[in-house]
Amino acid sequence: MHRKNSFFRDIIVKWIINTIALFVVVKVIKGVNLNASGFDAIVILAVTAAIIGIINAFIRPIILFLTIPLNLLTFGLLTFLINGILFAVAGLLVKGFEITSLWAAIIGYIFFSIVSFLLTIIIVNN
Repeated sequence: MHRKNSFFRDIIVKWIINTIALFVVVKVIKGVNLNASGFDAIVILAVTAAIIGIINAFIRPIILFLTIPLNLLTFGLLTFLINGILFAVAGLLVKGFEITSLWAAIIGYIFFSIVSFLLTIIIVNN
């Protein structure tokens, strides 16, 4: 029973961390926009973070597996493009979260990953 509660707690903590990381991305990266304020903005960020988590858990591994040969030919640079496209897909799925260009999506996803990683180290390891 304890492991089950720990599993769900870990998912919730990661979701909150990703929501905060997404907030930072919206504030820092030009071209990643949030078209709401107040409580609506928090809900949009949380929903977007959940969708990004679902995409990263289920769709991204399949796409990365199917593109291994091309990824090897591009020395892994294709991964940045794939991540950016999937980040943009999350923007298309959530009303109020907007990504204006592919470059904004790629840079936004890189920044999102870095912020999420750093927050995880700070929050989870303490």
